[in-house]
Amino acid sequence: MKILFAGDASNMHNCLAHQLREMGHEATVASDGSRWMDTPRDINLQRRPGFVGSIRYLMDIQRALPQMSGYDIVEIASPIFLRLKPHRIAKVFDYLKANNKRIVLSALATDMVYYDACHDGHTFRYNDYMLGAEPSPYVSSSEYIAQQQDNWKQPFMREHSDHILGGIDGAVACLYEYFVAYKPVLGNRVAYAGIPVNTQSLEFRPLEQAPDKLRLFIGIQRDRHVIKGTDRLLAAMKRIHDRYPGITELEVVENLPYDEYTRRMRDSHVILDQLYSYTPGTNALIAMAQGLVAVSGAEPEYYDLIGETVNKPIINVSPLVEGDIDQKLSWLVEHREQLPQMARASRAFVEKHNAAPVVAQRYLDFWKSLLD
Repeated sequence: MKILFAGDASNMHNCLAHQLREMGHEATVASDGSRWMDTPRDINLQRRPGFVGSIRYLMDIQRALPQMSGYDIVEIASPIFLRLKPHRIAKVFDYLKANNKRIVLSALATDMVYYDACHDGHTFRYNDYMLGAEPSPYVSSSEYIAQQQDNWKQPFMREHSDHILGGIDGAVACLYEYFVAYKPVLGNRVAYAGIPVNTQSLEFRPLEQAPDKLRLFIGIQRDRHVIKGTDRLLAAMKRIHDRYPGITELEVVENLPYDEYTRRMRDSHVILDQLYSYTPGTNALIAMAQGLVAVSGAEPEYYDLIGETVNKPIINVSPLVEGDIDQKLSWLVEHREQLPQMARASRAFVEKHNAAPVVAQRYLDFWKSLLD
């Protein structure tokens, strides 16, 4: 098959493209490299700041369009797959739809469908925007304003979303949350695939015995600190370090390129990531592949979706339960002898559910169903 990925997020499309090439397919990635992550791409669509940067960006897209034709599948990274205003994105989308066989949406980020599900009062117990019936800290944060989250309420955003949804042939969700949000909208035209992880490139470094000190790791995205809940996770880490000063160490990194980020986490034992998620995200999975224990989202609904009944290695923390993060971090500190077994279970989990060949095959099966 011949596949084009338009846009990327956290190296997901690039990882898929690499695996698909290994499986004998032709895959091209046109993206901005996930901004500061600077992930590999075949067609560079990086937008520089300022007026001149905007003009060059438009020119780069115009020049790239002929290279983005003639594919069996075009997989776009969300309805906002380019750093353009919606009416400009729609024109590129229409070109891609007219000049390729099938166009599919990667449900991998906040969009209108997910936004609506977060606010409907019944799909999730908690999410980025709501904690039960109350707004989350994100809704009153400067992040919310800076990211123009109110735009999702605007008619022009709903019109754009409807245009994209009306034009796609299907969608593939990388998380439980996106799958359940899209299922009522697309029915059988949405599939769950999970997040791909290149386990071959991530060395598993198992612990042979309990460490003298528990090393806790957290990666902060400067413009997503509150929405991901890393503000609350970091505060809990610091409280645990104060409580156990001689047997804990903290490493906090911010906005690192992908390769450096994965390298920096290697010597830690535990990663903290994604407080408001039902599902472990990319950071947690690449850490688990290297033998770290993930403190993240892992609700029963997620395990049910992937059919896992035995190996459940992720430390699930709830934003609804006061003191839950502190309690579970304290348990990890006091039961460091459990870490070697938990590290092996974490690697086994990723190999079974998220190894790139496994996830890529789910994409291929779904794409083939659309082409047939």
